[in-house]
Amino acid sequence: MTADRSGPAFSVHDIPFSTYGSWFGISPVVAEKTYAEDLHLVSHQNGMHAVLRLVPLDSATGDRAETRVEATPGLLSWTGTQGRVDLAYESPDTVRLRGAGLPLRISAAARTLTPFSGTYFFRDPAADAYVFTSYETGCRYRVTVLAGTADAFGGQALGSADRGLTVAADADGRWEIAVEELDTSRPPHVSTTAFAKVVEAAHNSFADFVDTVAPWRTSATPAAELAAYVLWSATVRPAGLVTRPGVLMSKHWMDKVWSWDHCFNALALAPGYPELALDQFQLPFDHQDESGALPDSVTHSEVLRNFVKPPIHGWAFGRLRRRLPTPPGRADLEGTYDRLERWTEFWLTARRAPGAELPHYQHGNDSGWDNATTFDPARVVVTADLAAFLTLQLRELATLATHLDRPDDALRWTRTAEATQEAMLAQLWKGDRFVAQGADGGDTWDSSSLLDLMPIVLGEYLPDDIGAVLADRIEAHLTPYGLATELPTSPHYLADGYWRGPIWAPATVLVEDGLRRAGHHRLSDEISARFRGLCETHGFAENFDALTGTGLRDRAYTWTAAAYLLLAEAHTQRGDR
Repeated sequence: MTADRSGPAFSVHDIPFSTYGSWFGISPVVAEKTYAEDLHLVSHQNGMHAVLRLVPLDSATGDRAETRVEATPGLLSWTGTQGRVDLAYESPDTVRLRGAGLPLRISAAARTLTPFSGTYFFRDPAADAYVFTSYETGCRYRVTVLAGTADAFGGQALGSADRGLTVAADADGRWEIAVEELDTSRPPHVSTTAFAKVVEAAHNSFADFVDTVAPWRTSATPAAELAAYVLWSATVRPAGLVTRPGVLMSKHWMDKVWSWDHCFNALALAPGYPELALDQFQLPFDHQDESGALPDSVTHSEVLRNFVKPPIHGWAFGRLRRRLPTPPGRADLEGTYDRLERWTEFWLTARRAPGAELPHYQHGNDSGWDNATTFDPARVVVTADLAAFLTLQLRELATLATHLDRPDDALRWTRTAEATQEAMLAQLWKGDRFVAQGADGGDTWDSSSLLDLMPIVLGEYLPDDIGAVLADRIEAHLTPYGLATELPTSPHYLADGYWRGPIWAPATVLVEDGLRRAGHHRLSDEISARFRGLCETHGFAENFDALTGTGLRDRAYTWTAAAYLLLAEAHTQRGDR
């Protein structure tokens, strides 16, 4: 299926306007849960920072003009009664803007400049351009006037001041500028491409991407193009600590790569963009430490190691191998095997108490389910989900060892996987539920969290009777919109309680896959259908109110978009009605 070359329309209130490879976007979201009246150029270098405010003006009064903002993947427009302003990406670090009837004021988002913060503004006579230098991002933002006139204010000002310029039409009734995010210097900007061609190229770039990522899409998967845009626009070029082309979780405030989120993006990209998919899988492993642990998260200028994330990587790589159009070569398998082995040994050594057969989390954050009710009695906990994920990772290591002609390793990993699963069942299964156990005292408890049911990921390896009990208990979490992470009847349920109620994409994908492999197709189909319907109605939020479907928190989350693409593709290929 070929996309409309302009792509889907979307609200910049929910999804930032950006392009593949860029570290900045255009958005009213200027900080966590903070929405400005105006659109801003928001950079994600050195964190999330609103750098420039973009304000169309009434040509008669000079005040802010009343405009309507519209966006498609290649073009952002402000439209008012007096005219319009258009913006498009010429390249990942350069946007072009043009206007007719509406002047535009470009000003520093921060009024205050100190020796360590804020934005300095001056005219650069060498480049015949205006430059904003940002302490927060460490970058410069150069404005070159291509047509029209410019009236600068606050040039070279220190302390508190308004800084920027207003561009307006010349005698031809139009103006045009280029805005670049750059380091210290580069040659003056020279425009060789007409604005209409810039827009056309941007539209074509996205259309090619969606045709490659989701060639299977039909009218029965109406959100596929917007899901692809969320991934495409959140992809950044290698820079800073991001060692490869990376898909950030969002170009809102969740602008990192967390060390389990990346797995879902890799899976969605695998058939169409295998190299990009493998980059997503490997990116956190580039920061694996000497103990074998993965970082909690990676972003442009920060690697956090105070927590880890669950070992879903064996499960993920097994699926990834099967989704790639060409199987990985021996060198790639060897590299991944070594990294997975070190990650697995971390859990078998650093996270197993002396004499213990099962590993433990040190905090809910280690599980990815930060505040799930499983962790209410204690935080240093042995849980069944961890044992199940580790079992699958051990089995994947055994499979890789077989591919690499290492039979002794394959046997060792298989035996360790079987021993881990046996210990999980012996110590944590109580006949009708899994319990958690304090890593110190040995006390056990259960909860109403979906986390307690995650051993369903073992799929075909799980005894049928246990799988049936888990399936029944999982179905109790199913609302009209999907799987609530806390039973809605629980006294601990919270509509916007993060992992204490809302629907999340990763839990959905993992449970749906495990149920399907365990033979519970009806329930698996229902979970897929409800989550797909949720995204088609409410978008790609970080999580969703389980009882109303309302999107919560960050509203442009890539693992949610990736989950939709995975489930929609499988639904289409199965020919589900």
